[in-house]
Amino acid sequence: MSNQIDPLNNSLNIQAIKTIDQLNLPIMQKHHLRILFHCLVILRATNDKNDSTISEEDSLREWCNKQSQQFNDQKFNDLLYDQLVSTSKKLKNLSLKLKKNINDLDINDLIILVSENQKK
Repeated sequence: MSNQIDPLNNSLNIQAIKTIDQLNLPIMQKHHLRILFHCLVILRATNDKNDSTISEEDSLREWCNKQSQQFNDQKFNDLLYDQLVSTSKKLKNLSLKLKKNINDLDINDLIILVSENQKK
């Protein structure tokens, strides 16, 4: 058994979900925030495992392939990958705007993103 913490099941995610649930936002924005946070956790995990020999996109593709094996569904795999790449771009833009590394973004940064989208 691995000594590594599963980044998708750690207590920080539970705390983030509790924080999101307590926000005074419409339910769709809370849902959007949960999805963004989940994608951020995935991106962090793939960035942590990524060595400099493969691109971020290849690392995401590898992660999606691994996740979709249980479903044996290439369309699901492709859709998941496309969504993660799209979200990655949004989060990269946010990190540039906030002058933070993408791995340093937190739930409060994502709240800013969702709140700004609400105003549009």
